[in-house]
Amino acid sequence: MLAMNYRRFSILALMLCALAFSSVPAREQGQPGEPPTVPFETAEELVYEGKFSKALLRGVNVAELRFTANRTPVAANAGTQDKQAAPAFRFTLEAVSKGIVSKLFRLSFRQKVESTVEPVSFSVLQTNKLDEQGKRHRISEAVFDRNAGKVVWTERDPNDPNRPPRVVTNQLSGAVQDIASAFYFLRTQPLALGQNFEMLVSDSGQIYRTPVRVTERKKMKTVLGQVWTLRVEPEVFGEGHLLRGNGKMAIWFTDDERRIPVKAQISNEIGTLDIKLKRAANNK
Repeated sequence: MLAMNYRRFSILALMLCALAFSSVPAREQGQPGEPPTVPFETAEELVYEGKFSKALLRGVNVAELRFTANRTPVAANAGTQDKQAAPAFRFTLEAVSKGIVSKLFRLSFRQKVESTVEPVSFSVLQTNKLDEQGKRHRISEAVFDRNAGKVVWTERDPNDPNRPPRVVTNQLSGAVQDIASAFYFLRTQPLALGQNFEMLVSDSGQIYRTPVRVTERKKMKTVLGQVWTLRVEPEVFGEGHLLRGNGKMAIWFTDDERRIPVKAQISNEIGTLDIKLKRAANNK
């Protein structure tokens, strides 16, 4: 039971760290059809370390979280009518189990999310996900068709190819992010102390609206040096939200044009997970 709790919490917490970096009101752009200027470099890589604490366990390394950004051609049927569109963004999020907890409790998980995003509207076009938890493996695909106004999510069990897939279809309106693209979307947005907004994100075929508050500005010691940060608190726990039960979540972004998340903290009845940036490559 203890092992199961640690696995559930570490997986959910790491993925929620990405969910928090989600949508806010539409930003200003240049000329119509012109891709917006982004604060991250193509092929940028950000690597985070997740440490779990509860009772006598303090700062136990449980996982590594990795984000990468690249470009990819937009498929003709990828929810857009523009066949001359600029190359889409391809964002990848990968979370893997690490450290002594994996050895002691034989916990093993790996989640990899690949997100294809239209570069002008910064709306997600397709999400591919790999979810491995011990012997349990699942692969899924979500297709966001803005012309048809729907998202279709399909999940399959690669260990049982004869098992019917799970399919979820929901209506789609406006720009929506997934748990990988949302991380980068928020980095293109202005943030200010006292700001309140609502984020919109899709996961497993569902679309959630979550209140978000910017609650604090403070200087913080990070791998990037001493930087000013903004504390962002998304409301992800509770009835009708992404997670049931009681809990809190906070993320600290650099208060500059880069908007790099340098720290996140998630806590509930299972314990507390601290996620910190440990390496940044190809960053401006």
